[in-house]
Amino acid sequence: MTTLPDRPNTALLVIDMQHGAVDGAHDLAGVIANIEKLVARARAEAVPVIWVQHSDGQMKYGSESWQYVPELVREEAEPVVHKNWGDSFEATDLEDLLAERAVGHVVVTGAQTDMCVRSTLHSAFTRGYDVTLVGDAHTTEDLTAYGAPAPADVVAHTNLYWREQRAPGRRGDTVETADVTFAARVAG
Repeated sequence: MTTLPDRPNTALLVIDMQHGAVDGAHDLAGVIANIEKLVARARAEAVPVIWVQHSDGQMKYGSESWQYVPELVREEAEPVVHKNWGDSFEATDLEDLLAERAVGHVVVTGAQTDMCVRSTLHSAFTRGYDVTLVGDAHTTEDLTAYGAPAPADVVAHTNLYWREQRAPGRRGDTVETADVTFAARVAG
């Protein structure tokens, strides 16, 4: 149901599963295992997998903290989007990569829930995409020392509010890994 004309395809986004973003994050092993399953399914179904990789003062390009966790391996043909802002669309080629692949629906995984994942969800939605958040395939660090809720609560709240996102011609939803579908979406 995307508002983007002639873009019935789906892509899987893997956002910032880098050491500097996820080392010590909530349910990291479970999140990695679920992303691995989704990447394998996407590849088997010829669904584009797009990797997003953040760099900034804390995660300098090329450093160990900038590297993806070793369990998640990008294939050579799969594009990587390099970003410097929370939103994966901001000052990147993500929109062009999705348009080239006729993608109107993005399935979002990765880190961190309350930063880069959340800003990418909203940005994709306002750009006209249908946006599915995989509820058991995103994570965040513990920021309770700064007044944030516990990581499990951040993940649960994001899953809750994204489940019912609606706007003219598009929708957001939250599903678990086992319920993800990469089938082309049809308007109507």
